[in-house]
Amino acid sequence: MNLKFIKVIEPSETLVDVFNRWDNDEVLIPLTRPNKNKAELERRDTMTLDDLKQRLDHHHIYLIYLDDQLIGEMNYTVDPKYLFKKEGGTAWIGITIGELEGRGKGIGYQAIQYLEAEIKKQGLKRIELGVFEFNTQAQKLYKKLGYKEIGRIENFTYWADKMWFDIRMEKVFI
Repeated sequence: MNLKFIKVIEPSETLVDVFNRWDNDEVLIPLTRPNKNKAELERRDTMTLDDLKQRLDHHHIYLIYLDDQLIGEMNYTVDPKYLFKKEGGTAWIGITIGELEGRGKGIGYQAIQYLEAEIKKQGLKRIELGVFEFNTQAQKLYKKLGYKEIGRIENFTYWADKMWFDIRMEKVFI
């Protein structure tokens, strides 16, 4: 398995098209964005090149390639307002394995380790993330990587006809 991680420096229309496909994939939507109700869950959005450029102003985005095929992305931003623990110098991370061929192969594990190394290079000492209560596969991944639960936010996202918690987790580097 040949994995590569490439930081996005210059956004492109091709990348916007891929992100729009992943962002509107009915399998991925419940896993990647909070939805307050059924209508939000069914909503579809379209990112523009300008939207991606603006996102790059405050997110470090890395593309995940498996054997030269783009299969996912991961990103971090520093000290966003939605942190559970308001500690300065905290990276908030996210990962999406957008292509089916990339799922269930341990790619997320390697990708997060790479992202952690990039975050450490920036001198940051803490990472926080949110994972929806029903996403048990991701919870297992984060626990395996040493993340600890620090809190839960009730009624955070709608899926499968009910509301679910957002589980907040952290990892602190010494």
